[in-house]
Amino acid sequence: MATSSSMAQSIFATSSSTTPFHSRSSLPNLPLLPPSATSLFKASSKLQISGSRRSVSYRIKASSEDSSETSEVGEVFSGLKEKWDAIENKPMVVIYGGGAALGLWLSATVVDAINGVPVIPKFLELVGLGYTGWFIYRYLLFKSTRKELADDIEALKKKIIGSE
Repeated sequence: MATSSSMAQSIFATSSSTTPFHSRSSLPNLPLLPPSATSLFKASSKLQISGSRRSVSYRIKASSEDSSETSEVGEVFSGLKEKWDAIENKPMVVIYGGGAALGLWLSATVVDAINGVPVIPKFLELVGLGYTGWFIYRYLLFKSTRKELADDIEALKKKIIGSE
C-alpha cells in the first residue's frame, strides 16, 4: 500500500510542475496526468510497481476436465437434427421463419420511427401510466376484485390448455 501511495504522490508531483489549465470556471485547477501515468491504467498481463523491481504476472489456464457440457451441446444439436428431419414441409417452415424475422425487423423499425417523434413517446408513457393506475384500481385494490382477477386467469388457463 505504501508503494501505491508513493506512486500516486510521484504522479501528482510530476504533473504539478506542468502549467495549470486556466478557465473562467470557479472550480479548482486540477493537475493533468502525464502520459506515463495513463499507461498505468491500461490493461496488461503484467503489473509493475514503480519503486521496486518486482513484477506480478497473472496467468489463466482453461482446462476441460468436465466433458458433460460438450455432451449436452451435442444432445441439443442431435435433438434439433431429429426434429428437422421429422418435418415434412421444410420450405413452409423456412418461409414462416423468414416471415417471423421480417415481422420482427419491421416492428423494430416502426417502434424506432415512433420513438423518433418527440411528443409520441411521452404520450405513450402517459397512456401506460394511466392504464397501470386503472388496472390497480380495478383489479388489485379490493379483495373481491382480486378474487375476480384470479378466476379470470384460471378460466383463461383452462381455455388455452383446452380442458374446458
